[in-house]
Amino acid sequence: MGYTREERLDIGKQIYNNEISRSDAAIKYKISEGTARDYMRLYRNVNGLPPKNRIQKEGNTVKISVHSSEPGLSEYESMTKEELIKELVKSRINEARLKKGYEVKGDGSDRTITIFDSWNMK
Repeated sequence: MGYTREERLDIGKQIYNNEISRSDAAIKYKISEGTARDYMRLYRNVNGLPPKNRIQKEGNTVKISVHSSEPGLSEYESMTKEELIKELVKSRINEARLKKGYEVKGDGSDRTITIFDSWNMK
């Protein structure tokens, strides 16, 4: 089923404005998801809009703050459950990095990466 240019632009507008997802548009208008994406791109290019950023779900993301030194036992006791989970995730990341043979200290421009020789790794 072919659509006119105006219909394509309307479908693309709905997708670009998050009124409908590409997969929902594909089902509703009986087109492929690739075609739905092309319609969104057509709408975007005709109107001179910037590329659409993907929506990032913040519910399951964990932000990890980097401490300059490891907290002591008394600091762990005073932490909330969320802070303890962040510290646990951070320690598991550091453990995985050490298994791969490198260590990261600091953050941003002050970050240093230490690569260990293979002779001291199992």
